[in-house]
Amino acid sequence: MTAQEDEFVFGDALPDAPDLAARGDYRVGVRTISVTNPEQADLLAISAGDTTATYERTLTLEVWYPAQLAEGEAELVTYEENLGRADVPDSLHPFTFLGRAARDAEANTSDGPYPLVIVSHGYPGSRLMMSNLTENLASKGYVVVAIDHQESTFTDVSEFGITLLYRAIDQLFVLDEMARLSQDDEFFMGLVDADNTAIIGYSMGGYGALNSIGGGYNSTLAGFLGPLITPRLAETEGYAESTDPRIKAAVLFAPWGGDLSGLGIPGGLWDAEGLANINIPTLWVVGSEDDVSMHSGVISLFDNTINSERYLLTYDNALHNVVPNPPPPEATELGDYNRYADPVWDEARINNVNQHFVTAFLGMTLKGDDSYSDYLDVAVENANDGIYAVDNDGNFTDEHTYWTGFAPRTALGLSLRNESP
Repeated sequence: MTAQEDEFVFGDALPDAPDLAARGDYRVGVRTISVTNPEQADLLAISAGDTTATYERTLTLEVWYPAQLAEGEAELVTYEENLGRADVPDSLHPFTFLGRAARDAEANTSDGPYPLVIVSHGYPGSRLMMSNLTENLASKGYVVVAIDHQESTFTDVSEFGITLLYRAIDQLFVLDEMARLSQDDEFFMGLVDADNTAIIGYSMGGYGALNSIGGGYNSTLAGFLGPLITPRLAETEGYAESTDPRIKAAVLFAPWGGDLSGLGIPGGLWDAEGLANINIPTLWVVGSEDDVSMHSGVISLFDNTINSERYLLTYDNALHNVVPNPPPPEATELGDYNRYADPVWDEARINNVNQHFVTAFLGMTLKGDDSYSDYLDVAVENANDGIYAVDNDGNFTDEHTYWTGFAPRTALGLSLRNESP
């Protein structure tokens, strides 16, 4: 093993990581592809008066997958990312970081096809922001596809309305494209099971994911986007029946849009009736002090998704950054640093906890392994109240209520709530 491979990289398990944070048995490959959705409404041109303008939305995708490595092939990749954002003059500057995947490695289809996981970033963001989680899931037998949402990335950021309009559309288009590739592309044949899909969305990615899984928006969005958003509204005839049955579960990291009071708009972008249409299992993750998506807004969304078997993981005193990779050393400007960091929680610790719970959740919902339920059906909602109790032989006693998978003194500052339909 080279010195580089010995380095700690985003996503590696810390000594206090819960059990399921460890990588799985599969080696991991990664490749970059692009897909193009033609004749999509060009919001900027339409706003300027050309009401029929269309354009092609080309989405860059990063795909992680179980791999078969050649002799001597290193499970190590250098990702290229950017700090800053394109709409701020002179702010963009590149950096690189290491990941545990082999670029363009041969696919391992021995146990395939594998469930598909679609990952959707915030605004602005990138397909690489959650590599700690994407690599981890691929090592456990998933094909994970992270989207660069056009006009919503650090290097290609445009008006916010484009993100509002296209986030769910992009997610569903990528699902269709991965299903097509699983039939038409030799590399993906036998690798991808698009009929067994989960969506993971962070912030604006979570906003889109809620709509992709059946949470139709209310009419508030029509005030910003006009008739372009009509097909995605809960009140639109046929919307509720359009939910894609291939999507079996969703993970929602700090989804945006539940509380718009900070923008001077009462309520949020969903009504209770629209959220009630969501009937697949969901895992929600939020910081108790989230001041971007607003903690109260996320709780309102969670509470009104009444027909979903759902779990809510809360990081006490955390802000909005409950899933991105930790800040790179190059993040010396406060704005860049704050995009990745939390002032209370260590991001590497957050990432390990997320890996643990997402592994359990997707293991139950996509792989049908009920043994993972022990990690989600915790004995006490507030981890601080858990009691770690063993007898002289190391066996748990009747007093033991500590969260499964956490070593003594490591489940602190967390709560996990479960609600059933």
